[in-house]
Amino acid sequence: MSDTVRPWNAAHQSSRPNPEAALFVRPSRRMAASPFRPSILRDARKSALLGMRSAVVLAALLPALLAAQPAAAQQSVAEFYKGKTLRIIVGVGVGSGYDLNARVLGRTLPAHIPGNPTVIVQNQPGAGSLAMTNALYNNGPFDGTVIGASFNGMPTAPLLEPSGARFDPVKINWLGSTNRETQITYVWHTAPVQKLADLFTTELIVGAQAPGSTQYDFPILLNHLFGTKFKIVTGYESTPKIHLAMESGEVQGNGATNWSTVKALNTSWLTEQKIRIIVQWGLKKNPELPAVPLVLDLAKTPSDRQALELALARLEFGRPFFLPPNVPPERVEALRRAFDATMKDPAFLADADKSKIEVDPLTGEQVAALVEQVSHTPADTVARVRAAMENK
Repeated sequence: MSDTVRPWNAAHQSSRPNPEAALFVRPSRRMAASPFRPSILRDARKSALLGMRSAVVLAALLPALLAAQPAAAQQSVAEFYKGKTLRIIVGVGVGSGYDLNARVLGRTLPAHIPGNPTVIVQNQPGAGSLAMTNALYNNGPFDGTVIGASFNGMPTAPLLEPSGARFDPVKINWLGSTNRETQITYVWHTAPVQKLADLFTTELIVGAQAPGSTQYDFPILLNHLFGTKFKIVTGYESTPKIHLAMESGEVQGNGATNWSTVKALNTSWLTEQKIRIIVQWGLKKNPELPAVPLVLDLAKTPSDRQALELALARLEFGRPFFLPPNVPPERVEALRRAFDATMKDPAFLADADKSKIEVDPLTGEQVAALVEQVSHTPADTVARVRAAMENK
């Protein structure tokens, strides 16, 4: 076979030569004589060697680069919050237990947030915290500068009040809860009802803020499940306003409010026996209230018990604080850890004790897990409780 390079035939080749074909062309004398071929090979070897060295260097540096990422993120969070004002918006009126709880938290929380922003507390009452939660969830801001403080009924609201709840509690970034709660039904000392058994024969007028609050939902549920005779008057802005109405005789009691709130706001009522506690709400009895009947004891069937347990689940959330969806994850993480650190801070604990606020915290991750669990409640149980809440 001749080594002579055959002339290119345009009739049998594409108008555009194939560069890959050169890899398979039989060497010719003309190619062997080319002065550029050895240098090309040398350059290729050098490039390959440099590439291998770069890969080795990158592999050695990779652990250090990955380890530096959290520090960089922390620095980024600190830079973001430095000089900023972070707002805690309470979905209840000024002077309520939720409001007091948020203000005590807000005094110590800044010390544990990278960048140490200023923290202020504002109030946006309405529709049992639904107005605040709907607005923050859908409108933001989504940068981590606003924390919501809602009723503990918010995680169950989409199940029980789907027409009013425009949010998915599973998608909310829960920061934590300052404590689990026991709630109580209590009456003024002159009320016609003085014990739980009286509720099955005698009407009791109680004040409430709005549907969605336990002050409304719990009495309505008992009326529906067991035939009690609560009459509920809504529209009060806060628990202190209900207490004023009790003193004036406008209402005769409160259908359900946190035991810790009553101790914090009206200790004298307890020492002077101006009120009588007729039932406690919780999955188990509070050690401080051994003689007060537990609402779960009213359940005589598994169905009744499941309905009560769904309603009572919110008490495990206690005093929840949250961020809306889509907040940068490193800021969510920073605020969760700041919340956890605050719960252990001696200054916070002393302030809480002075304010008669109980501290039994849940982390953001624990609240999120409870919310996820409640979201899988059987549909028939949800339907039964929802029907009761809607007073059908």
